[in-house]
Amino acid sequence: MKRNNGIIILILVTFFVISFLTNILGALNPSVSQSFSLSETMAGFLPFSFFIAYGVMSIPAGFMLEKYGEKKMMVFAFLLALLGSVIFAIFPTFNIFIITLFTIGTGMAVLQVVINPLLRVSGGEENYAFTSVLAQLIFGAASFVSPQVYSWLVTNIDSAEETKGWFISTISKFVPIDMSWVSIYWIFTIASLLMIFVIVAISFPKVKLNDDEKVGSKESYIDLFKNRLVILYFFGIFAYVGAEQGISYWMSKFLQVYHGVDYKTIGADAVGNFWGLMTVGGILGLILLKILDSKLVLRLFTSLAIISFAIALYGTANISLYAFQMSGFFLSVMYPIIISLALNSVSKHHGSFAGILMTGIMGGAVVQLLIGFISDFTSLKTGMLFVFVALAYIFSISIWAKPIINNKTISLKKTDN
Repeated sequence: MKRNNGIIILILVTFFVISFLTNILGALNPSVSQSFSLSETMAGFLPFSFFIAYGVMSIPAGFMLEKYGEKKMMVFAFLLALLGSVIFAIFPTFNIFIITLFTIGTGMAVLQVVINPLLRVSGGEENYAFTSVLAQLIFGAASFVSPQVYSWLVTNIDSAEETKGWFISTISKFVPIDMSWVSIYWIFTIASLLMIFVIVAISFPKVKLNDDEKVGSKESYIDLFKNRLVILYFFGIFAYVGAEQGISYWMSKFLQVYHGVDYKTIGADAVGNFWGLMTVGGILGLILLKILDSKLVLRLFTSLAIISFAIALYGTANISLYAFQMSGFFLSVMYPIIISLALNSVSKHHGSFAGILMTGIMGGAVVQLLIGFISDFTSLKTGMLFVFVALAYIFSISIWAKPIINNKTISLKKTDN
């Protein structure tokens, strides 16, 4: 079909908003824990509430997409985000926050299912590789910006009254004393409302799903679950998101507890830089995948991630600060490589398999709960050692993976004419 630039821009903005709402939890962790006097286990329950929605909603969202279409599903997703954000902004209690995180997580899971096929159709299949990479860059940029916005909000809200501008003064009136971090949910409310207005106003193209994008029948899922490789790759995504969130969610609190770092400024900046470096690493990864086998790239980056994370846990304050951020750089290639190895390892039911892989995102829920639970009985540093388990599993994939189709590489050797 003809390239639809308006829809492409909308999808890229949607990627930005998804990331903006999703990857703020690491920066918020110390503030939320302090406001609600949370144990580490209860702090781990926050990302659990968000990411478990992916496990619950990813496959059902595929069936709903085929029935209701892209536009209705996107409006539904942002209505969930709007509802969750505004309720918590008005009633900022811990119980409401848990419900809010699950509600927003459900909306983000729906959006992830909808926008990738829509991007392929709107941008043209011949441009899909480029637009997908561009979308990931936008996603990474939002992950960098989100903690910066949080830091700017709380710093200004907590400042002297006479230094506040009209926006900060206005939003301060709707934020409880000593809970300036709640202000970010007013920003989420505004962003979700704007997205609903824009989506309703835009005409959507007709999307015909490819076979590898369709959710498939119940029989296809049963067939896949009988395949040992499907289960192994499910845990690959489970381990990756668990490791990614295990570092990004706990790093600010770790730096505060062990090195006395200000979590509202330096800690938040570190979380933002973690995501920013992940974007940069993704660009390098794309280049390396053109000249090296994907399994080798996965093995190299996972090894460096393990080393960087170990330095972060046991290094001095400055070394720890930068090593945590560099971990994001080395994590960058893992998700796309695991997905491609997985889909290239089965010959059929790719759409159903993709849905199973997306449910693996709930690893971001379970691993954080385990880290929190272990931390309460030992220490946060000991709890975070569980991330090594996830990284070790990802490293194992680079050894046992035997895809039917390997990634195409460019030979650097000269060929004879």
